[in-house]
Amino acid sequence: MASPKSVCVFCGSSEFISQDYKDVAHKLGKVLVQEGIRLIYGGSRMGLMGVIADSVMSEGGQAIGFIPQTLHEFEIGHDGLTELHIVDSMHDRKRLMFEYSDAIIVLPGGFGTLDEATEIITWRQIRLHSKPIVILNINDYWTNLFDMFVNHMIQNKFVRPEHRDIYYLASTIKDVMAYLKAYAP
Repeated sequence: MASPKSVCVFCGSSEFISQDYKDVAHKLGKVLVQEGIRLIYGGSRMGLMGVIADSVMSEGGQAIGFIPQTLHEFEIGHDGLTELHIVDSMHDRKRLMFEYSDAIIVLPGGFGTLDEATEIITWRQIRLHSKPIVILNINDYWTNLFDMFVNHMIQNKFVRPEHRDIYYLASTIKDVMAYLKAYAP
């Protein structure tokens, strides 16, 4: 696969996070623009969502956000995007983010990010799509969770060992981009 044209980025909206996470989100935004990749994301101006969107927009790229009305009121949608779509529900948000993207990157986040990541992994497991899924494991943020999830589920025969290949756990943005460029469904 050549570089995707649009990438969905799932990430957190918390404002109280380490600068390390913000720095990586900012750098990822710049790299997406350098690669000619459009950002598809959750539409918030807060946390990592806001950082990556601001980075993309400041570099002259395109950022398309999808935010449910209830979160738009709570998180305050980003009004400086190429497009901001206010949707009815979280389900609509995830569906549209998926439909608009060629690949998925997961950055650190909370329960919402975990929900998005596990749903998109599940869709891939049951063959609803073959898009690449990359989890950017900044500061080993996801290591313990995915080790526990996957190892425990495999040991208990709920997940087959080959399903470890549904997603790629990357440690750097360079790894993310190399995986996406080399990806073959």
